[in-house]
Amino acid sequence: MAGVTIRDMTVDDVPAVGALEHQLFPIDAWPVQMFLDELSQPETRHYLVAETSDGIVGYAGLMCIEPIADVQTIAVVPDYEGRGIGSTLLTQLIEEARRRWATEVLLEVRADNPRAQQLYVRFGFEQIHTRARYYRDGVDALIMRLQLTAPPTEGHEETEAGQA
Repeated sequence: MAGVTIRDMTVDDVPAVGALEHQLFPIDAWPVQMFLDELSQPETRHYLVAETSDGIVGYAGLMCIEPIADVQTIAVVPDYEGRGIGSTLLTQLIEEARRRWATEVLLEVRADNPRAQQLYVRFGFEQIHTRARYYRDGVDALIMRLQLTAPPTEGHEETEAGQA
């Protein structure tokens, strides 16, 4: 991924991410305030952006309330698809889920988006349910799950004690 930097999303990124959201998902776009609300909850949320010299070209977010993590969003600008950006974002979200002691990662994907479905299957996600007419335009959502192997227990007590 030459020339692409993955970093934590900041409040300063929200206008650009919001514009991309409306460009990429005109029917189901999140309002900008939703990204701000998500970023205000770092104890249960983790958001990333993919950036090039052209600006932000991808973003992704995770909600994790132990033991379940949920991919809230993942998107890559079409001109940058096929360069490994989506895979890198997803890899980092899964790593974050493990750090937060999740045992499974869930996500919804449009039934009419085979490219995204194939990405998730490559990562080991399996379809576990269908939500009929989940999206505003009536398209079904496929609910997919990735079972995570338990992270090492060493240090878990210290992490919990540090949060108390």
